[in-house]
Amino acid sequence: MRVVSWNVNGIRAVLKKDFATSFKHLNADVMCFQETKAQCDQVAEAIGDIEGFHLLSHSAVKKGYSGTAILSRVEPVSVKYGIDIEEHDQEGRVIAAEFEHFFVVTVYTPNSGNTLKRLPYRQEWDAAFLSYIKGLEETKPVLVCGDLNVAHKDIDLARPKPNYNKSAGYTQAEIDAIDNFVDAGFTDTFRFHHPEEVKYSWWSYRAGARERNVGWRIDYFLASKDMMPMVQDAHIHNDVFGSDHCPVSVDLSV
Repeated sequence: MRVVSWNVNGIRAVLKKDFATSFKHLNADVMCFQETKAQCDQVAEAIGDIEGFHLLSHSAVKKGYSGTAILSRVEPVSVKYGIDIEEHDQEGRVIAAEFEHFFVVTVYTPNSGNTLKRLPYRQEWDAAFLSYIKGLEETKPVLVCGDLNVAHKDIDLARPKPNYNKSAGYTQAEIDAIDNFVDAGFTDTFRFHHPEEVKYSWWSYRAGARERNVGWRIDYFLASKDMMPMVQDAHIHNDVFGSDHCPVSVDLSV
């Protein structure tokens, strides 16, 4: 079973960029999207009926902003939208799909912003989201995927020193939040399987960053301890274009 995660930076935009070929190439059983930038009816209209897949989507109150979606071959046992905290559930950032053996949770973590203006809110979000997934874990193992908007270690971004504590996504507060996930029993699946590999999942549109591979690894799969025996490998698909992010995936034995 393959689970794929992709921040598409606009579902309607990515569908115009040879999405059908990318979708076939990725060969997903469950495909999770972040930053759909569309209301649920617009997501459904844009994607259309893909034979053999069930569509779930969660949109922000603010139109054209944030949003998440899931395409799944297997219909989930249950679906939860948001994390049951009103102030955190206005932007369509979380979908939890329950399957027979585990939950798949797709998340689009809030960005702290160019001036770090939203960092205090981001810290509240990280704590609330961790509490939420630990609650799910009381029922079944959890596989969290999505754009977490943070590079965890120096190896995870091309230019760590100039960005440390200055740029959103590489402040100590954000790094500490990822440490909290790890301390709570969640494993960074890509780093587990590829401890020394330098690979990024996001590049700025500025100054030819992707061509020069000046990037950040900010898209993750985090797995519960009881989930890890199922995780056979983890991948970053640098060869798939259409967004400023590339897809990431895990292969599971279920």
